[in-house]
This record gives sequence, C-alpha cells and structure tokens, in this order.
Amino acid sequence: MAELDVRRLALLAEVAGEGSISAAAKAAGYTPSAVSQQIAKLEREAGQPLLERHARGISLTDGGRALVGRAGRIANEIRAARAELDEIAGLRSGSVRLGSFPTASASLLPLAVKGFGLQHPDITVSVRSALRAELLEMLHVRDVELALLWDYDWDRIEDSSLELLPLIDDPTALLVSAGHRLADRSAVPLEELAREQWVTRADDHPLGDVLRRVTARAGAEPQITFEAHDYHEVQAMVAVGLGVALAPRTALTNLREDVRVIDVSPGAPVRRIMLARLADRRLTPAEEGMRSEFITAAAELAATFR
Repeated sequence: MAELDVRRLALLAEVAGEGSISAAAKAAGYTPSAVSQQIAKLEREAGQPLLERHARGISLTDGGRALVGRAGRIANEIRAARAELDEIAGLRSGSVRLGSFPTASASLLPLAVKGFGLQHPDITVSVRSALRAELLEMLHVRDVELALLWDYDWDRIEDSSLELLPLIDDPTALLVSAGHRLADRSAVPLEELAREQWVTRADDHPLGDVLRRVTARAGAEPQITFEAHDYHEVQAMVAVGLGVALAPRTALTNLREDVRVIDVSPGAPVRRIMLARLADRRLTPAEEGMRSEFITAAAELAATFR
C-alpha cells in the first residue's frame, strides 16, 4: 500500500463535510474534475474505495470514514506544529545548549546568559562546562549547539567543519601580592621577571605553556614554588608571597584585595576566545539571539581590560 498523501486526506475531509465533490471543489478553490482526480489517487493509495457516488450525492465507505476521522486529527496536529514553529521563530519557546570552559563560565558566559534571559525569558538555556577537547567533541556529536573555545597563536584550532566567531582577545596579566616590589606598577617588561619565583597551574594546564614561553623571552627558566588546581588557589598563594603568577584576564573577575594585577608588555601571550558552531548547521532563532548576546557581552568585558 502506498503512503497516504496528507493533502488528499484533507480534501477527502472537505468532500465529506460539504456533502458533494462540487461543493468541496468550490470551497477549496479547485475544479470538480481536479477534486475527483485527487480522490481517485487517494483511493489507489488506500487500496480501496473511499466514496460511494449515487444520485443524491456521495457517501463515505467504511474506509473513507476511518480516514476522515484521522484527517481531522492530522489537521489539528499540523496547525499545532505551525503554531509551535511560530512560537520558536518569535523566540517565545525553544532551547539553547551551550558549551563553555571554566574561566569563560566565570566571566563572559554570565553576561551573555543574563542579557539573553532578560530579552527572551521563555527560552531554556543549558550549559555544559568542559576542557577544550571535550567541547570540540560535544559540538561534533551535537550535544551542544554553541561552544566557547580558546586558542593561542602557537596552538590554533584548525577544524574546517567549525565556524569560529572571534569574540575577545584575553591578555595575559601578572599577579603579585600587595606587598610585592612591583605592586605599584601598571606594567612590567618581560626582562624584569627573569628572577621571580612562580605559582602556576598543575596537571599540564595551558598556563604552564604560557609561563614557559614568557620566562623564555625573559631569558630564564621558571622557578616554580607551587602548582595550583584553580585560579582562586593561585591568587591565595600569590597573596602570601609564595611567588608571582600569570593568568588570563578572564580568570580575574573575582580578584582578592591583597593581590595586584599588572600588565606584561610588550610580548605577553594573548588568548583568543571564540564562539564555535558546526559550519553546515543553520542556527535557530534562539541560537542567533544567543550569538548576538555573546558579541555584546564580549565588548562589555573587553572594556574592563583597558
């Protein structure tokens, strides 16, 4: 049996409701001949007669009555689907699934999510936080639609299947204690950091690579006194004078009062933060709205770095 055509089902329901083919044709804007042809095709699809024609008009067969009953429910579902699509297009329903990494989740992400929520309170937003490799996997298996990613000049993300929208340049800053000899400086050249002791991140964190590159430019090997597991721990160790540290600006949204932030110039590495999506996938209206909020939030956050 062939697949039933939904439009022909609707036409059969029209014929049943009007009581004749000619009346249904007039109501639907067709000729009686066109309606008859469509009903004949539907009967071939159904594999049985659906209408009985007689002198007083038409009547439905058992098969015709069964299909007309279904046709009404199908029409209702189609109208409901259209209404739901209109809701989504109008940003009155739907969802956005985001991926993020810890420092972005503590700085850029809240600004964007808050702005989006104020504009579109009926859209559900969910976030998954992970390391970069996991975020890339989430994008490819479609666990998230949008993801915040990062890279450096020496470690660019090269993936032709992704569209990468640069949002913000995240400069590397120097952290020192309030009592450190450099605490009152606004900027420090790399050469002055050659003899410092360092607090860094543990577990092969990307900050370790940044530190090695910075100290190499200063003509030294880093003397590491502590390996921390998060940036709060980094700040605590810097505050008590265990060493100085490097950190991206986005990691410093909750700065301790006994820690100072100093620019390292020139030559400090800059991390690029991007919004990624699959290049072959069109964004929904909700995702487009979130994308716009990330652009706005990034400009707002960048202004605080100056």
